[in-house]
Amino acid sequence: MWGVIPAAGRGTRIQPLAFSKELLPVGSRMQDGIERPCAVSEYLLDRLILGGADKICFVIAPGKSDILGYFGDCYRGAQIAYVVQPSADGLCDAIFRAGCVIGNEPVLVGLPDTIWFPEAALAALPNHDLSFLLFPVERPEFFDAVVMHGDAVTEIQVKEKNASSNWIWGAFRMSGAGFRQLRALWERRGRSDEYIGTLVNSYLAEGGTATGVRIGESYVDVGTLNGYRTAMTLLLGRPDPAVGAGRQQMIGKVPAVLASNVLPS
Repeated sequence: MWGVIPAAGRGTRIQPLAFSKELLPVGSRMQDGIERPCAVSEYLLDRLILGGADKICFVIAPGKSDILGYFGDCYRGAQIAYVVQPSADGLCDAIFRAGCVIGNEPVLVGLPDTIWFPEAALAALPNHDLSFLLFPVERPEFFDAVVMHGDAVTEIQVKEKNASSNWIWGAFRMSGAGFRQLRALWERRGRSDEYIGTLVNSYLAEGGTATGVRIGESYVDVGTLNGYRTAMTLLLGRPDPAVGAGRQQMIGKVPAVLASNVLPS
């Protein structure tokens, strides 16, 4: 299984930085007995691997060679490939550029400037054509709210002011067939969809199906200064059991609402 990480964004909400936003230090880890800073995107890599990914595809902008230099060709036993997105043309464009390497395998997709728990939640997503990992938030209008009927996704409300659901997607899984169907639909629509939510709404309107799994607890967008501060607070409590004794990352014993209430600054 592939894990796809769209990492070509400019990160304007937290600039200026002297490096790619995906390498922003958040928390720390132990390596060879020495504590060192942990890049925010490492949290997503850990979660993709826990979800079953054994290969990772970073989709990067031409100027983001520092990500390649940081991660190299392997992370915790998972092989890493890199695909270039020439310009920041949206999430759909980034994800589907990975099609040149992923073949027919299932795909996990997450955002590299987020930290969320439970860390092993991706493993609970069913092997359907499309399934979303959902998190409760207090201000869904700043995210992509997912409207459900039972476990079936009926609509994704993309940053709508009066969102009717407080559950947002934080990551998702596609089968090989689901990836191809969504990519073909995106191309038929003239590659006009910037957000995955608008594309999924068209997919549902054409008879496609998607499942939502409501097991997310805490979700932090670290792409803003407010989110960065909240993430640092969240990482102050007990050891994260998902990454083993060698990892000294911490998750705070704070209510989920703290992480769920992070708004763009």
